[in-house]
Amino acid sequence: MDALIASTALVALAEIGDKTQLLSFVLAARMRRPRAICLGILVATVLNHALAAWLGALVASVLSPEVLRWIVGLAFIGCGLWALVPDKLEETEVGSAHGVFLTSTLLFFMAEMGDKTQLATVALGARFEDAYVWVVAGTTLGMMIANVPAVYIGQKLAQRLPVSWIRRIAAGLFVATGVITLAVGLN
Repeated sequence: MDALIASTALVALAEIGDKTQLLSFVLAARMRRPRAICLGILVATVLNHALAAWLGALVASVLSPEVLRWIVGLAFIGCGLWALVPDKLEETEVGSAHGVFLTSTLLFFMAEMGDKTQLATVALGARFEDAYVWVVAGTTLGMMIANVPAVYIGQKLAQRLPVSWIRRIAAGLFVATGVITLAVGLN
């Protein structure tokens, strides 16, 4: 039970203001299907955190922290620039909940790669090695505690603000995150 409580609390707190929480806002504002988005976040988190120990060890053994920092920082800047490009989601609402689910799952899974909550999951798995299932359950619960409200808040903002404004704000936040990652490093 300690593994569940520690994992939930650590990840919920670490996720506040994190890039994946920002992604939750953006997905909700652009796709406006909160249930499909939340389900995508859930599936992506379970898969990602179940693989976190293996992937974390592999990445750490292959890439230096400096190389990883540059890859992540430049990827954020690229996402910010990409967010400035209007797409069909602004013209029409996404038609299929399956498309929203798959898009949310893939984007969230990729955004979580190398993230501090993924690395925390690796450490928690090592700390509570006899409680692997509780660690994955706790880290997943922590992610959902932080991101489900973000999805519903993002959807409400999208109803009140023009999507072009949301796109510009999201682009600015992604670019700023990339610049900070390059300047300071990974958290």
